[in-house]
Amino acid sequence: MGAERRGSIGLVLLVAVVLILAAAGLMLVGHGQAEPYVLALLALLGMIGVFSLFAAAAGILQIAGRDKGSPVLRAIADGAVDGILVTDPAGRVVYANAAYRALTDAVGTDDVRPVERVFLGDPEVSEAIYRLVKAAREGRRLQEEVRIVGPRGEPARWLRMRVRPLGESGRDARTAVWSVADVTRDRDRNETAFQGLQHAIDYLDHAPAGFFSVDAAGHIGYLNATLAGWLDYDLAQIGSGGLKLADIVPGESAALFARLASEPGDVKTAVLDLDLKTRGGKALPVRLHHKVAFAADGTPGASRTLVLNRASDDGADAQRAAEVRFIRFFHNTPLAIATVDKSGRIVRTNALAARLFRGKREAEGSSILDVINTAGRAAIEGAIAQAARGQADIAPIDAALSADADRTARNPAMAGENDRWARIYVTPVSDAPGEREAAIVYALDTTEQRKLQGDFNQAQKMESVGELAGGMAHDFKNLLNIILLATDFLLTTHRPTDPSFQDIMQIKNTANRAAGLVQQLLAFARKQTLLPQVLDLGEALSEFAVMLRRMIGEKVTLEVLRSRDLWPAKVDGNQFQQVVLNLAVNAGHAMPDGGKLTIRTANVTAEEARGFTYKGMPAADYVLIEVTDTGTGIAPEDIDKIFLPFFSTKEVGKGTGLGLATVYGIIKQTGGFVYPESQLGKGTTFRIFLPRYVASAEEKAAPQAPAAAINGAQAAAGDDTGQGTILLVEDEKDLRGLNARGLTSRGYTVLQAGNGVEAIEVLEKHDGNIDLVVSDVVMPEMDGPALLKELRRRRPDLKIVFVSGYAEEAFANNRPEGQHKFLAKPFSLKTLVATVKETMAS
Repeated sequence: MGAERRGSIGLVLLVAVVLILAAAGLMLVGHGQAEPYVLALLALLGMIGVFSLFAAAAGILQIAGRDKGSPVLRAIADGAVDGILVTDPAGRVVYANAAYRALTDAVGTDDVRPVERVFLGDPEVSEAIYRLVKAAREGRRLQEEVRIVGPRGEPARWLRMRVRPLGESGRDARTAVWSVADVTRDRDRNETAFQGLQHAIDYLDHAPAGFFSVDAAGHIGYLNATLAGWLDYDLAQIGSGGLKLADIVPGESAALFARLASEPGDVKTAVLDLDLKTRGGKALPVRLHHKVAFAADGTPGASRTLVLNRASDDGADAQRAAEVRFIRFFHNTPLAIATVDKSGRIVRTNALAARLFRGKREAEGSSILDVINTAGRAAIEGAIAQAARGQADIAPIDAALSADADRTARNPAMAGENDRWARIYVTPVSDAPGEREAAIVYALDTTEQRKLQGDFNQAQKMESVGELAGGMAHDFKNLLNIILLATDFLLTTHRPTDPSFQDIMQIKNTANRAAGLVQQLLAFARKQTLLPQVLDLGEALSEFAVMLRRMIGEKVTLEVLRSRDLWPAKVDGNQFQQVVLNLAVNAGHAMPDGGKLTIRTANVTAEEARGFTYKGMPAADYVLIEVTDTGTGIAPEDIDKIFLPFFSTKEVGKGTGLGLATVYGIIKQTGGFVYPESQLGKGTTFRIFLPRYVASAEEKAAPQAPAAAINGAQAAAGDDTGQGTILLVEDEKDLRGLNARGLTSRGYTVLQAGNGVEAIEVLEKHDGNIDLVVSDVVMPEMDGPALLKELRRRRPDLKIVFVSGYAEEAFANNRPEGQHKFLAKPFSLKTLVATVKETMAS
């Protein structure tokens, strides 16, 4: 029985003393005069009685000894298995049930003690009791499990103690409810189970077979000590997720694990013969019993894989050793091997075939036709049928392996986008009549070879187109040169007031425009004349940005992001501006409704260059120019054609198709690289990599031209007349005649030759009287470089000017040593005369 709340004895004695004093006082007053006082005292006592009755009825006043709690709740608390104790804010016991008294060995209700007094003498639990008492005083919940040592050799007990406040506020929040439960049996059962688990783990770790578990991501969650010993791994060094399947399964063999598939909720078991890889890289032949359970959504769970060591003991089992060698050959061969039945369904595969034939998650059991592109299925199906009939001589087949055969089946138009290619050989299984296998399929992955062949063919195509464009441009420049020289002569005989003067100017302007078009063809062919100089491309772009904003229109926002400390590059400034202009104009056309054009510069180190996946670009230091727009993008089928001359996706009359071809040619001729990246609806990025310029020792030590020489050359530029004998060598008769006429009109004596052989004859005939040779580079019989070699052999001091529609670098490999001038076609008469006079004066 719990402790009851007792009445106050002092209050009872006080009431009794007051009543005795009142009676004594009435006796002293006298009988005659005491009556009013007696009535008043009785009235007062009556009022107190009535008030007490109402207070008791209302619950304001409670009678001592009355039970405060509900009888049902009190019965539940008294009969509870766990000990229950209630203490007031001062720590005094308010209530304790029978279970608590039994746990604390209390004799009666007066012997009930609070928790801290019961276990006061036990030092092992004093800290836990202190924390519980502190929580009770602070109105907090707390739980502790303590071990109580029994007296006189009795076994120790485990007690679970809890404390909580009775209520949430007021006096109830400071009143603590304690519960004490004996959990010794639970602890004993847990300890027994833990020891059993330890024994099971020890048995599994030291079993004569290996065991591991791997999840769907390839992380090994468990590895027993036996397998760790075989693979030379220290279990103490294998943390969670620290070891992966690829660390112990070499090469393509890991694909054998990923191929397993089953229905949701099913369990699949496979037997695999392969080699595991030790930490030192050695091969360990094993047989795996690989078991995987699949969840309701088809997701594979962690495997249970048993590993049997198949290493031969000193060659005692020759048959097993031969089988191990065959398995190694089978799984490690660079050929994908699969056996199929008559319908093409795969019976078994090696490791490489499990990866290569990945049209479905599991290769075995699916049809090999499912992983062949639609165009090649008929040929493979026919080859399998021939093999099933026993035919041995079956020609190999080149077929595409679809990366997603299901997608290709649903939409045949998408076939080929991500296909891999293989050369497939089919042979019959002649020694297994009646078996499921009807043919053996060997596949050699030829994807990379086909890509290389495609890249080579594209390069050859670009080179052929460039040669054609360069040859046409060279011949066309000769014709334009004739037109320009003829118009120069006509302009000297016509005044601006003449009616035909404007017509002549129109002809000259049109010829100059045609020359610009030819220049773009030469830029693509990389045979134009460049005047490279060392530039800070960031500064060049900033100066060029004003014109770019006008060219791209008001709807497009231009942002130029310059990198600090940008490396210099050696480029032709005008041609570099042409590159940026062409890209910006194309970007503007791709953003008809407006957008953003960003031009960014940056330094790219050799280490960073290795991180790019662009083909053909060696690792070196580059200056990067990145041009990005937010336009419509380029279709995937057009991305490989955009640098071809005259290829354009614009409407007729809105572009020649030479803009990007010019960009490609200028960048290539400068020694750089350009690569496009685009997504439809998101925009396009062109990345241009130009080699970083580093001055050589000769360039640093090269003397600057004296100011007097520069001033003298500028002064001489005003007078275009001269004297001397010039040998003019040009295979184009009309152009040769106009050049000779122009030089003769300026005071020079001109000798003419149609090719190098004629030039040698003229030189020998007028030996000593020729001051300068002006020669074309490309001529029949003997070209310019061969002529230069013969001229220098006869006259080492003879001055020479080469003219050509090609760039000077186009014949640099055939040019002999020695100084000479170079003049690019087409040129005006004024330019020709100025070059001749400057060369003769040098």
